[in-house]
Amino acid sequence: MDLLIKGSTELNKMFMALQRTASGLRHDFGEVENLQQSLRGARDFVNKAAARIEESILDDLLLVRPSAGLLTPNVTHAGASRDEFVLSLSGAANFVRANPHFAISLALRSGDETKIALVYSPIDERLYYAEQNRGAYVFSAYHSARVRVSNLSEPSDLTVAYNTSGARPTVGDVRRTGCPALDMAWVASGKFDGFVSDILDYAEIAAGDLLVREAGGRVTMDGELIASNGKIEL
Repeated sequence: MDLLIKGSTELNKMFMALQRTASGLRHDFGEVENLQQSLRGARDFVNKAAARIEESILDDLLLVRPSAGLLTPNVTHAGASRDEFVLSLSGAANFVRANPHFAISLALRSGDETKIALVYSPIDERLYYAEQNRGAYVFSAYHSARVRVSNLSEPSDLTVAYNTSGARPTVGDVRRTGCPALDMAWVASGKFDGFVSDILDYAEIAAGDLLVREAGGRVTMDGELIASNGKIEL
């Protein structure tokens, strides 16, 4: 098999599965743009699209590790081993409003540790990925580049993304993007210095967790989720 991106054969097979699923999502996105006069209709359509993601990608993933289970926000499928694929459509509310800022988050866990992580933005076809102990990367236009968290620490210099329901003190320039998986990928790649969120479904953040750690950052989940470059306190 010819490798598409720098990394293991399993990583590349997972990426190919994402690409096949993403082609359908791009078609769905065009349909959603035509449904904006009916928000309820658009929401129902996106919910069905998310279910199709789970259905269409499962067969491909089982070719990677046939005995693995599957965990999504809606489905838990037990496998015959301790391996598990963790999958989510992050930023679904953006998708509903024909906002292209959404992503597929996919992780492979084995023995309670995340081994491979991919966060893929279908519309701009940009992939953030990591393998345990091998660093974090971004892939776009047939080129992979290593990514690292930022070095900023002065409060006035920071850009921090938030996904919280209640008011809280904020630091630096505040962003609310509506796509936690990409927020964490952007912390990993230095576009954001931190991300603070209410606790989310683990399927949505499993890949982002490994990305941030492999890029040199820090992630804590204690009452709320905080991902940062490791040089700031949020």
